[in-house]
This record gives sequence, structure tokens and C-alpha cells, in this order.
Amino acid sequence: MFKELLNKITKKQLIIAGIVLAILLTGSIVAFAIVYNKRDALLTSTITRMKSKMADDYQIDLAIGKAYFSGLRTVTLEDIKVTPRNREELANVADISISVKLLPLITGDIRFGRLYVHNANIQLIKRDSISNYDFMFRETTLPEEVESQSPNDDNGSDVNMAQAVNRMLNNVLYKIPENMELRNFKLTYRDDSTQQHISIPKADIDRGNLASAVFLNNNEAAWQVSGKLNPGRRQLYVKVHANGQKIALPLLEQKFGLKLSFDTIEARLREVYWTNNEFLHIKGEWAVKNLDVNHWRIAQEDVLVPDAHVDAEVIVGKNHLELSKASKVTVKQLTIHPYIRYTTAPVETYAFGLETPEMEAQDLFDAFPKGLFESLEGIRVAGKIQYKMGAFLDTSNPDSVQFTSNMEQNGFKVNAWGKANIPKINAPFVYTPYENEKPVREIIVGPENPNFIPIAQISPNLKNAILTTEDPSFYSHNGFVEEAIRTSIAINYKEKAFKRGGSTISMQLVKNVYLNRNKTIVRKLEEILIVWLMESTRAVSKERMFEVYLNIIEWGHNVYGISEASRYYFGKHPSQLALGEGIYLASIVPRPKTGLYSFTHDGGLKPYVSAYFRYIGNIMARRGLAPVDSSSNYGFYAVSLREALRPEKPAIVDTLQLEMPPSDFEGELEQVRGLLDRIFGKGKKEENP
Repeated sequence: MFKELLNKITKKQLIIAGIVLAILLTGSIVAFAIVYNKRDALLTSTITRMKSKMADDYQIDLAIGKAYFSGLRTVTLEDIKVTPRNREELANVADISISVKLLPLITGDIRFGRLYVHNANIQLIKRDSISNYDFMFRETTLPEEVESQSPNDDNGSDVNMAQAVNRMLNNVLYKIPENMELRNFKLTYRDDSTQQHISIPKADIDRGNLASAVFLNNNEAAWQVSGKLNPGRRQLYVKVHANGQKIALPLLEQKFGLKLSFDTIEARLREVYWTNNEFLHIKGEWAVKNLDVNHWRIAQEDVLVPDAHVDAEVIVGKNHLELSKASKVTVKQLTIHPYIRYTTAPVETYAFGLETPEMEAQDLFDAFPKGLFESLEGIRVAGKIQYKMGAFLDTSNPDSVQFTSNMEQNGFKVNAWGKANIPKINAPFVYTPYENEKPVREIIVGPENPNFIPIAQISPNLKNAILTTEDPSFYSHNGFVEEAIRTSIAINYKEKAFKRGGSTISMQLVKNVYLNRNKTIVRKLEEILIVWLMESTRAVSKERMFEVYLNIIEWGHNVYGISEASRYYFGKHPSQLALGEGIYLASIVPRPKTGLYSFTHDGGLKPYVSAYFRYIGNIMARRGLAPVDSSSNYGFYAVSLREALRPEKPAIVDTLQLEMPPSDFEGELEQVRGLLDRIFGKGKKEENP
């Protein structure tokens, strides 16, 4: 067939083809000659643009003693100084030789082939609140972002996230040379109280193979860095270790009190590619061995992670950034698939998910880093479990937030409880309340304590009021109320602060009885795990949980348990509490030390509290927990504080009223109303709303 095709080509056609090829070749030679002859001018122009950009965008003065081509494709820069305006010098380099690609240089895009750096010194200096590196944290509008905007976008200020990330990734990868020779590099950090030095006598990249030694603080520690770099194919691998010793970061400890060390850490950029010319996929891995972390905000003891591995896929679209469900985190035998998605348009949304495959239950507890969950140490379990959780928030409608959480169990049981010993509260035990992280006193929770009151001897008015305000579905839920969590997410987002937690009675009980009072980051997670164990195994009955709860919670300064509270405020036994007294005591559980602020000098409740009584009372009446009472506001007018506690009559102004202003109360009431309306439904309009 090829032979037949040749026979059909005429001599004239061959001549024309030869002429075209000759023209193209000649054009290429001429273009190369022009570029070669103009290269010095192009270099000067590029450096001028670079200086101008750094001066305009970052207020940095860039000084270069000499700049010239020292080979066909090699640029040499001598005596380089980088100085932020009105700051101390940031960097100085004796000489840099860079092999660049000529064609990208025409457009001002510098891509390195070879890089030689000799005698480089970088100084990060901070004096008081002024530093010579604060330009890195200033916001600037990048030209690349402006150019990526489409005139057809609904919002002209939107940036194509996929293109922006791809551009930033390229800017990093293009600056990684195929070959590098780094000699005598020094990095210094210095502030008013700390000074750290990192020196690299020698670092080489030989055809993509990285090898270097890093010395900390005059050889106090030595790190070995190795890897394989292939930026052209968007693949990188870097490993850091210390020849059998642990690598520590003393600067973190000095600045933030964070002790962090590890044996080996590895990072790999495995693959970068596009799908449908629209979605950018970035796949990578991260692994660490014998990671040791200590900070009082994380845990009281050293947290040791012997082996952890992260395999992640990030997907970036025009308007979204996503950690794919294909990503996984592995710690020992535990595998977790996290999912995160952030979308900017047409509305801003957040999605989060977590899922594990079915696994041996013991693998979950064995995977917890030593020192992280002190109370769960020594627990032994059997059976299989699988966990799934998902959340979604539409910022244009926070009240529509979605949240689901489910732990599936197959033959799960606890063979040994370990340090937590959850069933201990089934028998008398000693409870120690804390204030400002210091123990107040020891309280025996059992018949030996004359203040202990069995649940059968507590007034139903108090019990029903507490259940209504704190945990309406206590007897039916498994420790958690998804609706309460959804509401707390919505409220916290709208307030831009943590205003509501969504804790159940089970969670409050666990927090008080089983956990220490150290306010660490992981304490809430430990609380959730213990609640799940208590509820899923039925280790403690709901009646006993509620009984213990009512006998230990705080109701005022050094007032613990319902027996002390009913005598302290009303001089009554808990069995004698009326409906209004029960609603009042329930109202101060979230803020027990403010309990006396609600009373006037004659022992009655201040008028603004009546709205709370009316609202809670109507809910109790709807549920059949109290008779409908439109005349006395569900016992509001009958509440009378014990005479010895009544405040003195103010001469001019009610200072107690000022300490607890109605506006604050009404705001909290609106939050309570939102939660309770979601749980019970708005129903019919009450006679006295």
C-alpha cells in the first residue's frame, strides 16, 4: 500500500515538499539566531519585570550585582540581595548559575534545567511584632488569577480553581531542576527569645536523584534527605530520616510548647492528570514512623503513632476542591476513608464524610495512639464494627444542614473494660467535682451519702423539666441526637463561634464521671467513644444513668446534686418540688452559678423569666408531662427563694437585673426554641405562645 502511494506522488509534489521543509528549517535557524542574539536583552527584560513585580506586589528590593549568560542556556547571577523595604536583609547569595529553557524565557516563564547555588544565607528575623518575612502573609491579586476569569462567569470575580491550582503546581515543579549543586546554604530564624540555625553544606540532584544532609544548630542534630524528583512527569518522592535517631523540631517546642519528633517521614506526589479537560486530579502519599507528639492542648501524655500512612486523591474543579472518597488513612489495622468537599459556586457549601470498611472491633482500639485516650487503655472487645458519618452545610441556608452518623455492629461485646470501667457507676462510687481544673470535694454516690436520692424519690416535676430542657429523647436515643447536632452546627455557623454543643444527658454524665478535667482537643472524641460503649453495650441502664446524673450535676457554687439544690434554693426535699421549682432548677443547669440572678429581693422570679416558663411549660403540656396552665405560667408565680438567699432590696437600680439582661436571655431562648421546635414540631399555636 505504501509502495502504491509512492508511485502516485509526482516529481513536482516532491519538489514542493522539499521546498516547504527547507523553508521551515531555515525559519527555525533564523528564529534560533534571533533568540540567541537577543537573549541578553530578554534576560535583562525578565529581571527588570521580576524586580518590578517584587517591588510593587511585595515591597521587596531585589539587587543583582551581575547577570549574564555563561553558556548557551546557562544564566549566572552574582551578588544577589533580597531586602524587604524598611526591614533587615532577608537573603544574600554569592552566585547562582541556572540552566534555563530559551523558548519559555521569551514569555517570561523560567524553567530550570540545572541549578548551582554557592554560599546562600537566608535570615528570618522578627523583632517585637515586626519581621522581615511578613510580606508572605499579605494579600495580593495575582495577574494569573485575573486572566483566568471568564467573561461568561456569573460572578466576574470567580477564579477557576482547577486552573489556579494547576498553575501554582506548575510554578513549583518548573523550579525544580533536573540537576542541582547546592553548597554552603544556611537558614537562620531569630526573634526576641529564640534562635535556630539550619545548615546544608551539600545537596545534590543528579538526574533526578536527591541526596542531602541537613544540620541543626551547629550539628546538634543531623538529618538525611533523599528522594527521586521527576517534575517533568509531575512525580516527586522525598524521604527524611536521621540514621537511627529521632528527628525533632525544637523551634516548635520553644515557640508553641509543641514537642514533635519522628524516625522517618516520606512524601510522594504520585500522579497529576486532567479528566474531561475540566477536573484536575492530584494523587499522593504521606507516611510517618514513630511520630511522637506532646502538647498540653492535645493530651496530657506523649502521643505515639508507631506507623501511619495517608493515600490521598485531591480533585479540583472550576468551583470546588475535594478530598476524594478513594483517599484512605491507615494506622495499624485500622483503615479510614475520609471525604471533604468545598464548593464556591453557585453557593458556598461544605461536605464532610468518614467511612470505615467492616473490621474487627479490637483493631479500632488497638489503632488509637498510645497516650491519646487514657481512659480506654486496656479495653478488650470482640465482634465486628463499621462506621459511617456524613455532613453537609449550605451556607445560604444553614438551618438545612444535614448530619448522619451510624455505627453498625455484628456480635460486638466488651470482654474487659480497662481503665474506664464503665459499669462502676452501677454500684456506689466516689465522684470528685472540679472547678477551674481543681478538685472541690469528694461525693459518695450511693446510700452511704445522706444526700443521695434514689430516682424514685425525686419529684416528677423536676425530672420531666430536666428531660424537656436537656435531653427530651433520653430514654429512646443511643447516646446521641442527630437533630441536636444538626441544630448546633447551624447555630455555630451563623454565630461564627462555638455557641452550642448538642450534648445529651449521657454525654454530660460521661464528661463528669469518666474523664479528667484537662481541656484537650481529643477529650470530646474520648467522650463520644465512652458514650457509645456505655449505650451500645447497655452496661448501665437509662434509669441508673439519670439517677447518677441528677445526684452529681452542679446547681450553684459548691451545690452538687438535686438533694443539695432543692434544700439550698427552697428548703425542700427533692420529692416535694413543685412544677415551677422544677422548671426553675432545670433552667440553671447550663449556667449553675447564675442561679440567684433570676430572683428579686422578695424571693420571686424576675418578670423576664416568665417567657421561659411559658415556653417550657407549653412543651411539657403538649407531651402530657404537665397540665395546661395559662393563668400562673406553669408555677412561675409560686416559685419563692429561701429567705436567707434573697438579695437586698436595691436603693436605686436593680444591679442583678443588669448582670442578667433580658436581651441575653431572649437570645438564648430563641436558640432553645429552635432546637425544641425541630424535635417536637411546631404543632398548634398555643394559647399563650
